[in-house]
Amino acid sequence: MAQLFEVHPDNPQARFLRQAAQILHQGGIAAIPTDSSYALVCHLDDKAAAENLRRIRGVDDRHHLTLLCRDLSELANYARVDNRQYRLIKNATPGPFTFILQATKEVPRRVSHPSRRTIGLRVPDHRVTQDLLAIFGQPLLATTLIPPEDSEPLNDAQDISQRYDKLLQLIIDAGACPMQPTTVVDMSQDEPEIVRLGRGDPQQLGL
Repeated sequence: MAQLFEVHPDNPQARFLRQAAQILHQGGIAAIPTDSSYALVCHLDDKAAAENLRRIRGVDDRHHLTLLCRDLSELANYARVDNRQYRLIKNATPGPFTFILQATKEVPRRVSHPSRRTIGLRVPDHRVTQDLLAIFGQPLLATTLIPPEDSEPLNDAQDISQRYDKLLQLIIDAGACPMQPTTVVDMSQDEPEIVRLGRGDPQQLGL
């Protein structure tokens, strides 16, 4: 049964986020709010947790998972970007964008795309997510919380609790999120390409 933490969206209680970070460090899977929709997250370096994350989401190893980062200072550790790519990303972060980038060796091969060696990366603009990342101390591995049988993401913690109570260890309720997923931009090739149009406005990237 998942623990349900109700936190204030603009001033989340640190004690709940510390407990949440501990659950994630111990291999738990959590549903957390972001500036797009709710996301499923786990520890990047926990193989069993990552496999469980994919199983709950109903995706295989060819589905891009995403690293949720506090800011762009963590970018160089996990992705290879040139100056032009960095400027584009900086213009749109924090915000509801996911960037597909060439992964560095710091990213475990099992969580990057198996044939392209790429990884999704984003910096969310949500106080609860940001505070959780600060307490957790490193990026979280994430995927948009879209049930396998649906095409729209979930945005309400009570709905998530009803559907996923026995599959998750934690749900953080900070109120309803937008129902749009992130805009996904593939920047692993020569020219940026929008592969999913979501909440992020491509004009911020000049696309």
